[in-house]
Amino acid sequence: MVRLRPDSRSARIQVLVAGQAARRGGRVGVVDVCTAAVAALPVGGAGVSAMSRVAGSHPLCSTDDISEQLEVLQLMLGEGPCVDAFLQGSPVLTPDLLTGHLQDRWTLFADAALEAGARAVFAFPLQTGAIIPGVLDLYAGVPTVLDAEELADALAFADLATLLLLDARIDETDAPAGRRSPDRNVEDLGGYRAEIDQATGILTVQLGIGIDEAFVRLRAHAYGQGRRLADVAADVVAHRLRFSPEPEPEPTDEET
Repeated sequence: MVRLRPDSRSARIQVLVAGQAARRGGRVGVVDVCTAAVAALPVGGAGVSAMSRVAGSHPLCSTDDISEQLEVLQLMLGEGPCVDAFLQGSPVLTPDLLTGHLQDRWTLFADAALEAGARAVFAFPLQTGAIIPGVLDLYAGVPTVLDAEELADALAFADLATLLLLDARIDETDAPAGRRSPDRNVEDLGGYRAEIDQATGILTVQLGIGIDEAFVRLRAHAYGQGRRLADVAADVVAHRLRFSPEPEPEPTDEET
């Protein structure tokens, strides 16, 4: 299995995120990415939402009340930088929500976000191949422009969040008894991304379904078995696991 060989930026981001996890006293997760991003970038808060075209989308974590409101607002209203980043598969940078055309673009979200206390919002899709399992949102309470270095750091935070979200282990309180998986270091995660993409592609052919539905099926199986998504993907690629056409139970909001 190929191991992730981080460049200096991604290595620095990993150290920041691991430090947050150590202070929190838990294993590294997307919440630590959010907290580290707020500490490193000129933003006031961050949040991550799990996104899907064929299953329910829901907030996963947020660093404060405003970021929590922004996650809920966008999913509830069906509009905003988070939704656009998910649908377009590219970052959506909004330095100032008072910009005229944004009031027309997000007729409901823009005013609601301003009222909540956000002035700038930046959304980064958590993307692996054609799959976007979530979006990282950052906000600032004043008009804010990310310079080239800050934007590169934000993208590195989003990339690490993608790996952590894909490789998330079901919390032991939610996983079926006796199905715990061993922890894996952050630097080990990168090699699993291609395998998840490959497994999802295999399921689209095997089951005759679209890429998004195939990913949902893969994730649902991992949840049901209390296993890491990457480990299930490895079994699919190695032909140790074959899915039946019958759908499995969808994962709940606590799956990650």
